[in-house]
Amino acid sequence: MFITFKKWTALYVVTLLALLAVFAAILWQGSAVNASKNLELEQGGGYVLVIDPGHGGFDPGAVAADGTAESRINLEIALQMEEIAHLLGVETEMTRWEDISTESDETAAVRERKNSDLKNRVEQVNRVSGGVLVSLHQNSLPQVPSVHGAQVFYSGTEGSRALAEAVQAVLNTTINDRNKEAKEAGSGVYLLKNAKIPAVLVECGFLSNGEETALLNTQEHQNRVSITILAAVLNHLQ
Repeated sequence: MFITFKKWTALYVVTLLALLAVFAAILWQGSAVNASKNLELEQGGGYVLVIDPGHGGFDPGAVAADGTAESRINLEIALQMEEIAHLLGVETEMTRWEDISTESDETAAVRERKNSDLKNRVEQVNRVSGGVLVSLHQNSLPQVPSVHGAQVFYSGTEGSRALAEAVQAVLNTTINDRNKEAKEAGSGVYLLKNAKIPAVLVECGFLSNGEETALLNTQEHQNRVSITILAAVLNHLQ
């Protein structure tokens, strides 16, 4: 169950912020700072972090063998990212705060509801002035259950690739036991294809891998993932 920062002890919050500072120091010394010069945002350098927990409601996304739904894990990590961002004074916008979908007609066929949900998310994302999108997902490859690790995909909008590579570099340092490369999402990912702002999609792990699924269900690992992604994004943008 997700536990909000309001229920955490002050010591725990301080510990999380200390971890954030460590990740920030790592990024500050790395190539992410140089890469960030490629990203220009509106409002004199200001930005709004748009956090998109993928799927939700009638659409659970990928489902692990133990019944773990991608939509729940996405939301739990997203809510933690949002709360930490608020502690740091970062303006955010969420595409959902609970286990719901955003489709316009709940009586439509499943395919139409999924399409409507994606279109509504795109409209919301593109309305945000100075927005930077981070969409959170979980991967699945049942044919090869040994595959695991976090990977970042980027859209074709300016600045997206540099942002994805910065986030991937830190994920490789803090989450992955072997390096992965940031990749272009291509036309198959509707949200990234149609987003007009810098946009990345983070596959936080593989629900087809039993060990990684167990990790993704723990508060500790969700903390690591949310702090790592947020630290990488903020330091890249700043």
